[in-house]
Amino acid sequence: MIVTNLESVPGLRTVRHLGLVQGSTVRAKHLGRDIMASLKNVIGGELKGYTELLQDSRDEATRRMLAQAEQLGGNAVVNIRFTTSSVAQGASEILAYGTAIVVEEE
Repeated sequence: MIVTNLESVPGLRTVRHLGLVQGSTVRAKHLGRDIMASLKNVIGGELKGYTELLQDSRDEATRRMLAQAEQLGGNAVVNIRFTTSSVAQGASEILAYGTAIVVEEE
């Protein structure tokens, strides 16, 4: 599966447009991570617990989006974007979306 945030895949021809595909996940913060984040706010530095949480969430949202593209018969997803939103106190959603297409050699 080709994945890109470009509008097309350079060197390949788009032969079919399959439409919007998306994947999302909602994650809650962990109490232990909140405590460590509070300490980091005092002394400074990267909030590694939150960094890992966000990376895991992006990976899961991307996997779900790619699974949907594969289910439609696509072999590429272009114009990929990510967005986040707060769902509830302490819980956030990460959404990955793009356009599933079929590409082939020119």
